[in-house]
Amino acid sequence: MNYKELKRKYGTPLYIYDVNKIKDIISAYKNNFQSGKFETEIIYASKAFNIKEMLRLIKNEGLSLDVVSLGELYTATKIGFPMERIYFHGNNKTEEELRFAIEYNVGIFVIDNLSELRKLSILSKELQKKSSIYIRLNVGVEAHTHKYIVTSHIDSKFGVLYGSEEYKQMLQLIETCEQIELKGLHCHIGSQIFELNPYDIVIEKLTTIVQDFPYPLSINLGGGFGAFYTQADHVIPYERVAKHLIQRMEEELEKKKLRIQKLSIEPGRSIVGEAGRTLYTLGSTKQTPNRLYYFVDGGMTDNIRPALYQAIYAADVVGKEKEIKNKMVTIAGKCCESGDILVENILLPEAQEGDLLVTYSTGAYGYAMSSNYNKACTPAVVFVEDGQDKLVVRRQSMEELIEREI
Repeated sequence: MNYKELKRKYGTPLYIYDVNKIKDIISAYKNNFQSGKFETEIIYASKAFNIKEMLRLIKNEGLSLDVVSLGELYTATKIGFPMERIYFHGNNKTEEELRFAIEYNVGIFVIDNLSELRKLSILSKELQKKSSIYIRLNVGVEAHTHKYIVTSHIDSKFGVLYGSEEYKQMLQLIETCEQIELKGLHCHIGSQIFELNPYDIVIEKLTTIVQDFPYPLSINLGGGFGAFYTQADHVIPYERVAKHLIQRMEEELEKKKLRIQKLSIEPGRSIVGEAGRTLYTLGSTKQTPNRLYYFVDGGMTDNIRPALYQAIYAADVVGKEKEIKNKMVTIAGKCCESGDILVENILLPEAQEGDLLVTYSTGAYGYAMSSNYNKACTPAVVFVEDGQDKLVVRRQSMEELIEREI
Protein backbone atom coordinates (compact mmCIF):
# COMPACT_ATOMS: atom_id res chain seq x y z
CA MET A 1 0.00 0.00 0.00
CA ASN A 2 1.14 3.52 -0.75
CA TYR A 3 0.76 4.99 2.74
CA LYS A 4 2.07 8.40 1.75
CA GLU A 5 -0.54 8.72 -0.96
CA LEU A 6 -3.29 7.57 1.41
CA LYS A 7 -2.21 10.19 3.92
CA ARG A 8 -2.21 12.87 1.23
CA LYS A 9 -5.75 11.98 0.21
CA TYR A 10 -7.36 11.19 3.55
CA GLY A 11 -5.12 12.46 6.37
CA THR A 12 -4.18 10.68 9.59
CA PRO A 13 -5.07 8.94 11.81
CA LEU A 14 -6.58 6.68 9.17
CA TYR A 15 -8.16 3.23 9.33
CA ILE A 16 -7.22 1.18 6.27
CA TYR A 17 -8.84 -2.15 5.30
CA ASP A 18 -7.55 -4.70 2.82
CA VAL A 19 -10.75 -5.94 1.18
CA ASN A 20 -8.97 -8.77 -0.65
CA LYS A 21 -7.77 -10.07 2.71
CA ILE A 22 -11.31 -9.96 4.14
CA LYS A 23 -12.69 -11.87 1.15
CA ASP A 24 -9.91 -14.48 1.35
CA ILE A 25 -10.69 -15.16 5.01
CA ILE A 26 -14.43 -15.38 4.31
CA SER A 27 -13.70 -17.88 1.53
CA ALA A 28 -11.55 -19.95 3.88
CA TYR A 29 -14.49 -20.25 6.25
CA LYS A 30 -17.16 -20.79 3.57
CA ASN A 31 -15.24 -23.44 1.62
CA ASN A 32 -14.55 -25.55 4.69
CA PHE A 33 -17.57 -25.09 6.93
CA GLN A 34 -19.82 -27.48 5.03
CA SER A 35 -21.52 -30.76 5.85
CA GLY A 36 -23.73 -33.34 4.18
CA LYS A 37 -25.36 -34.16 7.53
CA PHE A 38 -26.81 -30.75 8.48
CA GLU A 39 -27.14 -27.17 7.27
CA THR A 40 -24.28 -24.79 7.99
CA GLU A 41 -24.21 -21.04 8.47
CA ILE A 42 -21.48 -18.44 8.97
CA ILE A 43 -22.65 -15.38 10.88
CA TYR A 44 -20.48 -12.26 10.93
CA ALA A 45 -20.20 -10.86 14.46
CA SER A 46 -20.55 -7.25 13.43
CA LYS A 47 -19.62 -5.68 16.78
CA ALA A 48 -16.03 -6.10 15.58
CA PHE A 49 -16.63 -3.59 12.77
CA ASN A 50 -20.09 -2.45 11.76
CA ILE A 51 -20.36 0.16 9.02
CA LYS A 52 -22.59 0.21 5.96
CA GLU A 53 -19.87 -0.74 3.49
CA MET A 54 -18.74 -3.69 5.61
CA LEU A 55 -22.30 -4.94 5.92
CA ARG A 56 -22.73 -4.63 2.14
CA LEU A 57 -19.66 -6.82 1.73
CA ILE A 58 -21.01 -9.40 4.19
CA LYS A 59 -24.39 -9.34 2.45
CA ASN A 60 -22.82 -9.88 -0.97
CA GLU A 61 -20.64 -12.73 0.34
CA GLY A 62 -23.75 -14.55 1.54
CA LEU A 63 -22.99 -14.50 5.25
CA SER A 64 -25.54 -13.93 7.98
CA LEU A 65 -25.23 -11.13 10.52
CA ASP A 66 -24.94 -10.90 14.30
CA VAL A 67 -26.05 -7.59 15.84
CA VAL A 68 -26.04 -6.59 19.51
CA SER A 69 -27.78 -3.21 19.57
CA LEU A 70 -30.43 -1.10 17.93
CA GLY A 71 -27.69 0.91 16.22
CA GLU A 72 -26.11 -2.13 14.63
CA LEU A 73 -29.51 -3.42 13.56
CA TYR A 74 -30.54 -0.02 12.19
CA THR A 75 -27.35 0.12 10.11
CA ALA A 76 -28.26 -3.27 8.63
CA THR A 77 -31.73 -2.06 7.68
CA LYS A 78 -30.26 0.95 5.86
CA ILE A 79 -28.32 -1.24 3.40
CA GLY A 80 -31.14 -3.71 2.87
CA PHE A 81 -29.60 -6.63 4.72
CA PRO A 82 -31.98 -9.63 4.61
CA MET A 83 -33.75 -9.65 7.97
CA GLU A 84 -34.10 -13.43 8.00
CA ARG A 85 -30.28 -13.66 8.11
CA ILE A 86 -29.94 -11.46 11.21
CA TYR A 87 -29.31 -12.77 14.74
CA PHE A 88 -30.04 -10.27 17.51
CA HIS A 89 -27.78 -10.80 20.55
CA GLY A 90 -27.34 -8.91 23.80
CA ASN A 91 -27.80 -9.48 27.52
CA ASN A 92 -30.10 -6.50 28.15
CA LYS A 93 -32.19 -5.78 25.09
CA THR A 94 -34.54 -2.89 25.76
CA GLU A 95 -38.23 -2.82 24.90
CA GLU A 96 -37.42 -0.29 22.16
CA GLU A 97 -34.85 -2.64 20.63
CA LEU A 98 -37.11 -5.69 20.83
CA ARG A 99 -40.08 -3.82 19.38
CA PHE A 100 -37.99 -2.51 16.46
CA ALA A 101 -36.57 -5.98 15.77
CA ILE A 102 -40.00 -7.65 15.86
CA GLU A 103 -41.49 -5.05 13.55
CA TYR A 104 -38.61 -5.49 11.10
CA ASN A 105 -38.96 -9.30 11.18
CA VAL A 106 -35.49 -10.11 12.52
CA GLY A 107 -34.71 -13.77 11.90
CA ILE A 108 -33.50 -14.98 15.29
CA PHE A 109 -33.44 -13.52 18.80
CA VAL A 110 -30.61 -14.97 20.87
CA ILE A 111 -32.20 -14.87 24.33
CA ASP A 112 -29.91 -14.29 27.29
CA ASN A 113 -32.20 -14.57 30.31
CA LEU A 114 -35.73 -15.09 31.62
CA SER A 115 -36.71 -11.43 31.94
CA GLU A 116 -35.73 -10.79 28.32
CA LEU A 117 -37.80 -13.78 27.20
CA ARG A 118 -40.79 -12.43 29.11
CA LYS A 119 -40.47 -9.04 27.41
CA LEU A 120 -40.18 -10.67 24.00
CA SER A 121 -43.26 -12.85 24.58
CA ILE A 122 -45.38 -9.87 25.69
CA LEU A 123 -44.30 -7.74 22.72
CA SER A 124 -44.74 -10.59 20.24
CA LYS A 125 -48.31 -11.09 21.46
CA GLU A 126 -48.98 -7.35 21.29
CA LEU A 127 -47.62 -7.07 17.74
CA GLN A 128 -49.20 -10.40 16.72
CA LYS A 129 -45.97 -11.77 15.32
CA LYS A 130 -44.04 -14.97 15.93
CA SER A 131 -40.49 -14.68 17.19
CA SER A 132 -37.88 -17.39 16.63
CA ILE A 133 -35.27 -17.75 19.34
CA TYR A 134 -32.06 -19.44 20.37
CA ILE A 135 -31.30 -19.74 24.08
CA ARG A 136 -27.81 -18.55 24.96
CA LEU A 137 -26.48 -21.16 27.36
CA ASN A 138 -23.66 -20.87 29.84
CA VAL A 139 -22.17 -24.36 29.85
CA GLY A 140 -19.28 -23.50 32.17
CA VAL A 141 -16.47 -23.89 29.64
CA GLU A 142 -13.65 -21.38 30.16
CA ALA A 143 -11.23 -20.64 27.35
CA HIS A 144 -7.70 -19.51 28.23
CA THR A 145 -7.93 -15.81 27.45
CA HIS A 146 -8.01 -12.41 29.15
CA LYS A 147 -10.49 -12.21 32.03
CA TYR A 148 -12.38 -9.37 30.34
CA ILE A 149 -13.08 -11.41 27.22
CA VAL A 150 -13.97 -14.77 28.76
CA THR A 151 -17.72 -15.15 28.38
CA SER A 152 -18.70 -18.56 29.73
CA HIS A 153 -17.51 -18.99 33.31
CA ILE A 154 -20.37 -19.72 35.69
CA ASP A 155 -20.71 -16.13 36.95
CA SER A 156 -20.53 -14.51 33.53
CA LYS A 157 -22.95 -11.71 32.65
CA PHE A 158 -23.83 -13.70 29.52
CA GLY A 159 -26.20 -16.61 29.12
CA VAL A 160 -28.28 -18.81 31.40
CA LEU A 161 -26.84 -21.79 33.25
CA TYR A 162 -28.08 -25.09 31.86
CA GLY A 163 -30.25 -26.87 34.39
CA SER A 164 -30.77 -23.80 36.57
CA GLU A 165 -34.20 -22.77 37.83
CA GLU A 166 -34.13 -19.81 35.43
CA TYR A 167 -33.47 -22.15 32.50
CA LYS A 168 -36.38 -24.39 33.50
CA GLN A 169 -38.71 -21.40 33.75
CA MET A 170 -37.62 -20.26 30.30
CA LEU A 171 -38.54 -23.64 28.82
CA GLN A 172 -41.93 -23.51 30.55
CA LEU A 173 -42.64 -20.06 29.13
CA ILE A 174 -41.65 -21.19 25.64
CA GLU A 175 -44.08 -24.12 25.89
CA THR A 176 -46.99 -21.88 26.85
CA CYS A 177 -46.37 -18.95 24.49
CA GLU A 178 -47.61 -19.51 20.94
CA GLN A 179 -45.67 -16.50 19.65
CA ILE A 180 -42.26 -17.89 20.71
CA GLU A 181 -40.61 -20.68 18.74
CA LEU A 182 -37.40 -22.28 20.03
CA LYS A 183 -35.09 -22.95 17.08
CA GLY A 184 -31.72 -23.62 18.69
CA LEU A 185 -29.09 -23.28 21.38
CA HIS A 186 -26.22 -20.84 21.44
CA CYS A 187 -22.95 -20.79 23.34
CA HIS A 188 -19.92 -18.48 23.23
CA ILE A 189 -16.86 -19.22 25.36
CA GLY A 190 -14.59 -16.22 24.83
CA SER A 191 -12.30 -14.45 22.38
CA GLN A 192 -8.79 -14.87 21.03
CA ILE A 193 -8.86 -18.65 21.49
CA PHE A 194 -5.85 -20.48 20.06
CA GLU A 195 -6.87 -24.05 20.82
CA LEU A 196 -9.63 -26.32 19.57
CA ASN A 197 -10.18 -28.48 22.64
CA PRO A 198 -12.61 -26.01 24.32
CA TYR A 199 -14.86 -26.23 21.25
CA ASP A 200 -14.75 -30.04 21.41
CA ILE A 201 -16.04 -29.86 24.99
CA VAL A 202 -18.78 -27.41 23.99
CA ILE A 203 -19.88 -29.67 21.12
CA GLU A 204 -20.08 -32.63 23.48
CA LYS A 205 -22.11 -30.62 26.00
CA LEU A 206 -24.52 -29.03 23.52
CA THR A 207 -25.24 -32.28 21.67
CA THR A 208 -26.05 -33.84 25.03
CA ILE A 209 -28.43 -30.98 25.85
CA VAL A 210 -30.31 -31.07 22.54
CA GLN A 211 -31.28 -34.65 23.37
CA ASP A 212 -33.66 -33.14 25.94
CA PHE A 213 -35.89 -31.88 23.11
CA PRO A 214 -38.38 -33.91 21.05
CA TYR A 215 -37.43 -32.29 17.76
CA PRO A 216 -34.09 -31.38 16.08
CA LEU A 217 -32.67 -28.02 17.10
CA SER A 218 -29.88 -25.94 15.63
CA ILE A 219 -26.59 -25.27 17.41
CA ASN A 220 -24.55 -22.07 17.32
CA LEU A 221 -20.98 -22.45 18.64
CA GLY A 222 -20.28 -18.71 18.76
CA GLY A 223 -16.92 -17.40 17.64
CA GLY A 224 -13.79 -16.33 19.45
CA PHE A 225 -11.34 -17.79 16.92
CA GLY A 226 -7.94 -16.25 17.49
CA ALA A 227 -6.57 -13.60 15.11
CA PHE A 228 -2.94 -12.65 14.54
CA TYR A 229 -1.59 -9.54 16.26
CA THR A 230 2.06 -10.36 16.99
CA GLN A 231 4.46 -13.27 16.67
CA ALA A 232 3.31 -14.44 20.11
CA ASP A 233 -0.07 -15.39 18.64
CA HIS A 234 -0.20 -18.97 17.35
CA VAL A 235 -3.22 -18.73 15.10
CA ILE A 236 -4.92 -21.90 13.90
CA PRO A 237 -5.64 -21.56 10.16
CA TYR A 238 -9.31 -20.78 9.69
CA GLU A 239 -9.67 -23.59 7.16
CA ARG A 240 -8.56 -26.02 9.85
CA VAL A 241 -10.89 -24.47 12.45
CA ALA A 242 -13.90 -24.80 10.13
CA LYS A 243 -13.12 -28.38 9.11
CA HIS A 244 -12.45 -29.43 12.68
CA LEU A 245 -15.77 -28.09 14.01
CA ILE A 246 -17.70 -29.84 11.23
CA GLN A 247 -15.85 -33.12 11.78
CA ARG A 248 -16.29 -33.08 15.56
CA MET A 249 -20.00 -32.28 15.27
CA GLU A 250 -20.54 -35.05 12.73
CA GLU A 251 -18.69 -37.52 14.96
CA GLU A 252 -20.66 -36.52 18.05
CA LEU A 253 -23.98 -36.75 16.25
CA GLU A 254 -23.09 -40.19 14.91
CA LYS A 255 -22.04 -41.39 18.35
CA LYS A 256 -25.28 -40.17 19.93
CA LYS A 257 -27.48 -41.20 16.97
CA LEU A 258 -28.71 -37.63 16.89
CA ARG A 259 -29.78 -35.08 14.28
CA ILE A 260 -29.57 -31.30 14.29
CA GLN A 261 -31.02 -28.80 11.83
CA LYS A 262 -28.08 -26.45 11.46
CA LEU A 263 -24.61 -25.68 12.81
CA SER A 264 -23.53 -22.04 12.95
CA ILE A 265 -20.42 -20.11 13.92
CA GLU A 266 -19.91 -16.38 14.51
CA PRO A 267 -16.47 -15.16 13.44
CA GLY A 268 -15.98 -11.42 13.75
CA ARG A 269 -12.48 -10.41 14.79
CA SER A 270 -10.93 -13.19 12.70
CA ILE A 271 -12.64 -11.87 9.55
CA VAL A 272 -11.61 -8.22 9.85
CA GLY A 273 -8.84 -8.02 12.47
CA GLU A 274 -5.81 -8.81 10.35
CA ALA A 275 -7.25 -6.96 7.35
CA GLY A 276 -7.13 -3.61 9.12
CA ARG A 277 -4.29 -1.28 10.03
CA THR A 278 -4.09 2.26 11.36
CA LEU A 279 -1.86 4.95 9.89
CA TYR A 280 -0.48 7.77 12.05
CA THR A 281 1.83 10.74 11.65
CA LEU A 282 4.71 10.90 14.11
CA GLY A 283 4.95 14.11 16.09
CA SER A 284 7.28 14.75 19.00
CA THR A 285 9.75 12.28 20.43
CA LYS A 286 10.85 12.29 24.04
CA GLN A 287 13.66 10.56 25.91
CA THR A 288 13.01 10.10 29.63
CA PRO A 289 15.46 8.35 31.98
CA ASN A 290 13.92 4.98 31.15
CA ARG A 291 11.87 5.40 27.98
CA LEU A 292 11.99 6.70 24.44
CA TYR A 293 8.55 7.92 23.36
CA TYR A 294 7.28 8.25 19.82
CA PHE A 295 4.12 10.38 19.97
CA VAL A 296 1.50 9.96 17.24
CA ASP A 297 -1.52 12.02 16.22
CA GLY A 298 -4.02 9.45 17.49
CA GLY A 299 -4.18 7.24 20.54
CA MET A 300 -6.72 5.63 22.81
CA THR A 301 -9.52 7.48 21.01
CA ASP A 302 -8.94 5.37 17.89
CA ASN A 303 -7.64 2.23 19.64
CA ILE A 304 -8.74 1.73 23.24
CA ARG A 305 -7.76 -1.95 23.38
CA PRO A 306 -4.23 -1.53 24.80
CA ALA A 307 -5.60 0.57 27.65
CA LEU A 308 -8.70 -1.57 28.13
CA TYR A 309 -7.14 -5.03 28.23
CA GLN A 310 -3.45 -4.68 27.51
CA ALA A 311 -3.71 -5.67 23.85
CA ILE A 312 -0.36 -5.89 22.07
CA TYR A 313 0.29 -4.76 18.49
CA ALA A 314 3.07 -4.81 15.94
CA ALA A 315 4.09 -1.58 14.19
CA ASP A 316 6.50 -0.12 11.64
CA VAL A 317 7.87 3.24 10.63
CA VAL A 318 6.72 3.58 7.02
CA GLY A 319 9.60 3.37 4.53
CA LYS A 320 11.97 2.11 7.21
CA GLU A 321 10.60 -1.40 7.58
CA LYS A 322 13.92 -2.98 6.55
CA GLU A 323 16.17 -0.68 8.54
CA ILE A 324 17.84 -1.86 11.73
CA LYS A 325 15.39 -1.74 14.59
CA ASN A 326 17.67 -0.68 17.41
CA LYS A 327 15.48 1.70 19.40
CA MET A 328 13.30 0.38 22.23
CA VAL A 329 10.26 2.60 21.85
CA THR A 330 6.92 3.27 23.49
CA ILE A 331 4.33 4.52 21.00
CA ALA A 332 2.02 6.92 22.82
CA GLY A 333 -1.01 8.93 21.82
CA LYS A 334 -1.94 12.55 22.39
CA CYS A 335 -4.70 12.11 24.96
CA CYS A 336 -4.33 13.55 28.45
CA GLU A 337 -4.06 10.11 30.04
CA SER A 338 -0.96 8.29 31.26
CA GLY A 339 -2.55 5.09 30.01
CA ASP A 340 -2.74 6.41 26.44
CA ILE A 341 -0.16 3.93 25.16
CA LEU A 342 -0.63 2.17 21.82
CA VAL A 343 2.45 -0.08 21.83
CA GLU A 344 4.86 -0.50 24.71
CA ASN A 345 8.51 -1.57 24.38
CA ILE A 346 8.74 -2.25 20.67
CA LEU A 347 11.96 -2.22 18.64
CA LEU A 348 11.84 0.35 15.83
CA PRO A 349 14.39 2.29 13.78
CA GLU A 350 15.16 5.89 14.57
CA ALA A 351 12.36 8.16 13.37
CA GLN A 352 11.73 11.87 13.03
CA GLU A 353 8.73 14.15 13.27
CA GLY A 354 6.61 13.84 10.15
CA ASP A 355 7.39 10.15 9.57
CA LEU A 356 4.41 7.85 9.14
CA LEU A 357 3.84 4.99 11.55
CA VAL A 358 1.51 2.04 10.95
CA THR A 359 0.06 -0.37 13.50
CA TYR A 360 -1.15 -3.73 12.22
CA SER A 361 -4.21 -5.92 12.85
CA THR A 362 -6.42 -3.06 14.03
CA GLY A 363 -9.42 -4.05 11.91
CA ALA A 364 -11.47 -5.35 14.83
CA TYR A 365 -12.61 -3.06 17.64
CA GLY A 366 -10.53 -0.08 16.52
CA TYR A 367 -13.16 1.98 14.73
CA ALA A 368 -15.93 0.13 16.58
CA MET A 369 -14.68 1.29 20.00
CA SER A 370 -13.41 4.72 18.97
CA SER A 371 -14.47 7.75 21.00
CA ASN A 372 -14.46 11.53 21.06
CA TYR A 373 -12.51 11.75 24.29
CA ASN A 374 -10.61 15.06 24.50
CA LYS A 375 -12.93 16.09 21.64
CA ALA A 376 -10.94 14.03 19.16
CA CYS A 377 -12.62 13.62 15.78
CA THR A 378 -13.25 10.06 14.59
CA PRO A 379 -10.78 9.10 11.82
CA ALA A 380 -11.75 8.29 8.27
CA VAL A 381 -12.02 4.69 7.03
CA VAL A 382 -10.67 3.58 3.65
CA PHE A 383 -11.19 0.27 1.85
CA VAL A 384 -8.45 -0.86 -0.52
CA GLU A 385 -9.17 -3.57 -3.10
CA ASP A 386 -6.97 -4.61 -6.03
CA GLY A 387 -4.84 -1.54 -5.45
CA GLN A 388 -7.77 0.89 -5.59
CA ASP A 389 -8.73 2.90 -2.51
CA LYS A 390 -12.24 4.03 -1.61
CA LEU A 391 -13.41 6.27 1.21
CA VAL A 392 -16.17 4.47 3.16
CA VAL A 393 -16.36 6.67 6.28
CA ARG A 394 -15.37 10.32 6.05
CA ARG A 395 -13.36 11.95 8.84
CA GLN A 396 -15.57 13.59 11.44
CA SER A 397 -15.49 17.36 11.16
CA MET A 398 -15.38 19.86 14.00
CA GLU A 399 -18.93 20.90 13.13
CA GLU A 400 -20.12 17.28 13.31
CA LEU A 401 -18.31 16.87 16.64
CA ILE A 402 -20.62 19.37 18.34
CA GLU A 403 -23.69 19.28 16.11
CA ARG A 404 -25.87 17.55 18.74
CA GLU A 405 -24.91 19.95 21.51
CA ILE A 406 -27.51 22.55 22.46
